[in-house]
Formats: sequence, C-alpha cells, structure tokens
Amino acid sequence: MTTPEILPQQERENPEPVEGANPTPWFIILLVIALFVFGVVYILRTTLNTPSAWGDYRTASDLQGAPKLAAGAAVDGAAVFASHCAACHQATGMGLPGVFPPLAGSDWVAGKETTLIAIVLHGISGPLTVKGNPFNGTMPTFQGQLQDPEVAAVLTYVRSHWGNTGGPITSEAVAAVRKDTAARTAPFKGDSELDPMK
Repeated sequence: MTTPEILPQQERENPEPVEGANPTPWFIILLVIALFVFGVVYILRTTLNTPSAWGDYRTASDLQGAPKLAAGAAVDGAAVFASHCAACHQATGMGLPGVFPPLAGSDWVAGKETTLIAIVLHGISGPLTVKGNPFNGTMPTFQGQLQDPEVAAVLTYVRSHWGNTGGPITSEAVAAVRKDTAARTAPFKGDSELDPMK
C-alpha cells in the first residue's frame, strides 16, 4: 500500500472541524435552573389583584362585561347613540350618502315601532331603501350588546331628534319584540324582509 501524495495546496488547509464531546458548561446549567425557579415563583406569586397599570390596563370588572342595569335606572339615549350608532349614522343623524342611511326623516324611524326595534336587535344585511335612496351595507345586531332599557332609550332619542316626531318607546315594547323574534339568528335581508313589516 502506498502513501498518498500530499500536495502543497493541501498542506496549507486547516483540518476539518469536528464536534467536540465537551459537557455543557456548569454556569449555563445554573442559569437555566435559576430562570426556571424564577418563572415558577413569579407565577405562584401573581394574583388577580395585580394593578391594571402593570398589564394592558384592563381590570377584572372590565373582563366580566357590562353590569346589568338596575331596575328603573334611567338610561341616556344620547350617550347610547354616541357610543353605538354615531360612527355610522353620524351625530347629525344624516348618515353618509351612499354608505350609511340617514335617520333624520327616515320612514323606518317614523314607521312601526316594532319594526324599528327588530332592526336594532337583529341588524340588516343587504339592499335597503331609505328616503328613496338605495343602500347596500350591513347594520350590526345589538341584541347581545344592549339591554331593553338601552334600546328603548336610544330609539326614543332617535325618534325625537333631527326633525323626527315619533313617540317614545318603552322597555316593555323592546322586551316583547325581543321575545317574539328570539328564534331569529340572522340579520334582516334588507327591503325583501323588512318591507312586509312596514
């Protein structure tokens, strides 16, 4: 057997690297153990009463949802409108032409109160004609967000502003419509479903 010839170029090369069999350094092991112990202690010492400023600023009451209204509590319809409706229908009740229908002078607002209540509770999806103008958008459902007194207050507010002259709506009327339409799971399909309810 002959010895292979080693060329000058090969002699200049470094040897191929190999993986060592050295154990993990002791200080790395101690660091991992210390981090693990810190994590366990941190989790065990954390309480639900931690100030919200330490996190995302939500408190336990924020996570439990809106409190139920006390029986007979007065509800500000203007405040409900401002927080739930004004973004689309605008503070003036004029809506946005071609996008969101107006409430001012709307035949839906001045029409049957049961239809108006049902619209707020279940929303609308599809083409709808308001004051002779076509709209094709989506109105969200508020049956899970607003309680009966809130729906009554906001609709009373809408029916008495911007030139509308409709009468007040009571919580009892909202409760009755909510009960009658409880089986409904989808928004109204615009004019096709709402016209017969006028």
